[in-house]
Amino acid sequence: MIASADLRRDGRLPMDVDGVEDAFGSELDLLGALQLRWHTRLAGRIERELMNDPMDLERAVVAAWRATADELPGVRAIVDAHRAHPLDDEMAAAMARAETKERAFLAVMAGRASAYDAGAAGVGARLEATAREGWTPAPVGAELERPTLLHRLRAALAA
Repeated sequence: MIASADLRRDGRLPMDVDGVEDAFGSELDLLGALQLRWHTRLAGRIERELMNDPMDLERAVVAAWRATADELPGVRAIVDAHRAHPLDDEMAAAMARAETKERAFLAVMAGRASAYDAGAAGVGARLEATAREGWTPAPVGAELERPTLLHRLRAALAA
């Protein structure tokens, strides 16, 4: 399913992929799972970047966002599309909450806000904008380089 989303990168939920509708049941459930995949990968990537350079927190967050977007371009396209154009009010509310939490997380990890700072989401939005400004998605149809489990383990051990 994620491979299909990454291949087409059109922002549509891959409800047409075999087994997806049975496994998730609704677009909101699928979108929630994809949002969780994005967040989990982003959090792990930020941790790796911070291990490599713990002194430049903001750079680590921006680099991690870009690397995660490179690894999951279809998921990023789906999240962006459904933030901008949710299918219903329930999805709009869920995406707004997820966006606020993700942006606050970015700000906290960059050392620019505390978890209880009301302005954290705004700071995180600026970090996300910086990451987006320097990110160019691979063209649709381009072969994506996916790190294998062994590659990720070697990278973790090297750090």
